[in-house]
Amino acid sequence: MLILTAGEVRRVLDGARHEVVAAVSRAYRLHASGRTELPHSLFLRFPEEARNRIIALPGYLGNTGDPGDGEPVAGIKWISSFPGNLAAGLERASAAIILNSMRTGHPEVLLEGSAISARRTAASAALAAATLAPPEPQTGVTLIGCGVINLEVLTYLRALLPDLAEVTLFDLDPARAQAFAERCAARLPDLRTSTAGRIDDALAAHRLVSIATTASAPHLDPAPCRPGTLLLHLSLRDLTPETILSSVNIVDDVDHVCREATSLHLAEQRVGHRDFVADSIGAVLTGGRRHRDPEALTVFSPFGLGVLDLAVADLVRRRAQEQGLGTDVPDFLAPVAREP
Repeated sequence: MLILTAGEVRRVLDGARHEVVAAVSRAYRLHASGRTELPHSLFLRFPEEARNRIIALPGYLGNTGDPGDGEPVAGIKWISSFPGNLAAGLERASAAIILNSMRTGHPEVLLEGSAISARRTAASAALAAATLAPPEPQTGVTLIGCGVINLEVLTYLRALLPDLAEVTLFDLDPARAQAFAERCAARLPDLRTSTAGRIDDALAAHRLVSIATTASAPHLDPAPCRPGTLLLHLSLRDLTPETILSSVNIVDDVDHVCREATSLHLAEQRVGHRDFVADSIGAVLTGGRRHRDPEALTVFSPFGLGVLDLAVADLVRRRAQEQGLGTDVPDFLAPVAREP
């Protein structure tokens, strides 16, 4: 068993943004072409604290069979979300990812998964923003929710959208927004950063908006958004069913995203069908279709497919082995049983 710590995972991922985006794009394309197995995520919840949850995301990511396309990979991500951690100075999310051998089924690699999860989410958002881009350059973005995810989203957006020059921030906690602005300035010093005192002002500032909050129920009225705005709806429960039903909706997988009281799930319950979903991002990438409406809202709602985590984890595994990173534990598994 090869064990890769948080520091080692980050060492591999730092500076590898385009490789991560390529891995995520490939996973979306393979999923769209039916070369994955993706059981529904399993949510472990707790009666005493409804906000807390731990989610299991198993999956299998195949390949095209073409030379050089890479080997299939199977595994699972086990990720917790405890929003109360933030008040204690801890990260909201923590995760572990296991990759299994496709020959024996044995677990081969254990990786710290929170950095992988955050960066595959950011890569997915940035890929959608670039794929669904309007004809004119995208020069600004609004971030609703000033946490780890949106900081990574901003970093990946900057890598894929070279004209991005300005970011507007909003958080229910003004001090959190200000601290986030300082981190933005340190990481991306040439980006103009400002904070908005009202969410309406933040929504109206730019036609690209990333929403990454801890909301468990719809709360956001996007009426102040400009015509043609793309909402990267990463936290999945911020928008009302009415907003979903009146928007152009792009998802990662309709069966996965219409679950667990997401905004799309509530919209489906409201109307009894899923016809309000225009397409999947994998189909858009594969078929070259475009769905950005210059007048209406376009909403990208990614459930967060486990095969994306596997794709990025496999990238980390390969790069770590090339660099000699990680701790090998040869006796992790039970010894081979011998017949008498």
